[in-house]
Amino acid sequence: MAGLIPQSFIDTLLDRTDIVEVVDRRVKLKKTGKNYSARCPFHDEKTPSFSVNPDKQFYYCFGCGAGGNAIGFVMDYDNVDFPQAVESLAHTAGLEVPREQTTPQQDAQRDRQAHLYTTLNTANHYFQQALRHHQQANKAVEYLKGRGVSGQIAKLYQIGFAPPGWQNLIEHAGDNALESLIESGMAIRNEKDRSYDRFRDRIMFPIRDQRGRVVAFGGRVLGDEKPKYLNSPETPVFSKSRELYGLYEAKQSRKPIERIVVVEGYMDVIALAQHDIHYAVATLGTATSEHHLTRLYRLVSEVVFCFDGDKAGRAAAERALHTVLPLLEDGRHARFLFLDEGEDPDTLVRKLGSQAFESLMKDARPVEQFLFDLAAEGLNKDSLEGKATFSKRAVPLVQQLPNGVFKQLMWQSLAERTGVELASLTELAQVQQPKPKAILAQELTPPKDKSKPANRNENMTGPSKLALTCITLLLQRPDIAEQAKSEDIAVLNDAGEALLCELLTLLARQPHSNTAMLLGHWYGTAEGELLARLAGEESIIPYEGVPAQFKDCLRRLTLHPKLRVLQGRINELSNRGIGSLSTSEKSELKELLTELRALELANS
Repeated sequence: MAGLIPQSFIDTLLDRTDIVEVVDRRVKLKKTGKNYSARCPFHDEKTPSFSVNPDKQFYYCFGCGAGGNAIGFVMDYDNVDFPQAVESLAHTAGLEVPREQTTPQQDAQRDRQAHLYTTLNTANHYFQQALRHHQQANKAVEYLKGRGVSGQIAKLYQIGFAPPGWQNLIEHAGDNALESLIESGMAIRNEKDRSYDRFRDRIMFPIRDQRGRVVAFGGRVLGDEKPKYLNSPETPVFSKSRELYGLYEAKQSRKPIERIVVVEGYMDVIALAQHDIHYAVATLGTATSEHHLTRLYRLVSEVVFCFDGDKAGRAAAERALHTVLPLLEDGRHARFLFLDEGEDPDTLVRKLGSQAFESLMKDARPVEQFLFDLAAEGLNKDSLEGKATFSKRAVPLVQQLPNGVFKQLMWQSLAERTGVELASLTELAQVQQPKPKAILAQELTPPKDKSKPANRNENMTGPSKLALTCITLLLQRPDIAEQAKSEDIAVLNDAGEALLCELLTLLARQPHSNTAMLLGHWYGTAEGELLARLAGEESIIPYEGVPAQFKDCLRRLTLHPKLRVLQGRINELSNRGIGSLSTSEKSELKELLTELRALELANS
């Protein structure tokens, strides 16, 4: 079996590949200054926001946030996996792709995953055939017809039927497939060592990944049994926090997609597609995750969350709000649509029709309105006490937004709603700043065909703001890494700045690396997504001023340990909220801030 592609070859390939040529063969580019631009191939737009930088060998879309090197572009545009993208670029460059020798454990892992995909595909084919030919399929067919599902939509979404009975799929797949059926979640072995099908007498909805492979299933009961919906468990090829039902099908639609609507059930997705709304997706028994939304915002600039108007729907909307706020860079939008009690997208679109339902989505509450409505819930905003509580609730929500024009407008809107000066609100935000959320989501794992950077700490937290600045500067000019000494890297490592340490360590080993090579080392990981976003940011610092700025940031990051201790205690007190501190703790916080400023001035 072919082994891993050596990282050294990937670096060589990127060094010999001109990303402008790679992109221009697929998307016609136009020279604009030192860069090249085009309308983004990954989302629908009227004016070009897609930029290719020949110096960095990097592309970035300021509309949807897609970005990366030549390998990443080929993967996303050609819809191929990492090895196929490397093979394609290597063929163009006249290079032969070498392979490292794999261990028996790695071969076994790949064989295991291949067997799971084969087993799931076999199950999918069986369920589809059962819907057409099984003697008890009539009730499933009648159910789908009663819900208005046409044969065309059933075929598009590969809807199937799991017949009644305990071992239909097991018998169809054969004894040799039993262990794979169990590992893929399609069969269950009980404590008496007896095996049976997980899905029985249910409408079956295959869940497909971004490459169209079946990775799991959802099943809807036809009778009154519980649970009404049953999902596959998590497996080596399926993670609920990564996959969205209907996303693959939405991407196959020939019509341009302006927005994605997130609904709660499989039948909601199917019903909307039946009414020519092919851009609905559903979460899989879990809340909308940061990874879900990152994938959606690569495709579109607007996400509409559709929830029931009951208490559970409101709670789900609040969770979605907290997840989406840190992702709302300028140009991205979110709306919240609450349906009347007893209604869902399925019933509503059949009752009103597609045009009326789309009008509801367009008129749904913008994120800013929902945020302020949520903060004002149960308050009398005409009273001083009500305004104070409203501010206390709203400030940490606004603070979660990424820096930009939208965040500034939100601060101004909050100031107008409360009568509090803008400067006072931003000062309050510094005191009430919430605990930082880990940027590097633990559920994301690098692709199996690439080696991870050495000394990876899987549980590391996200970089600090100052470290992010250093990382951004390194991506602008990797040559400035020579300013960092080994003792600086050691201090940064002790301070938990793992990603910055890894960048500096890599550049110390490979000082001639460019931005594309750096992105290649982390492609497919949460760190890679962060690096791609930072590399795409417009720099206000002149090229010749980057080394001095980096030197200053690095110095501030590696200040005397006392500074870090002080900052840690300040963060500890601030994260608790000023209102929850005792008088003595408030005094301590004031003294610590004074001492911190003095220490910073002494080291400036």
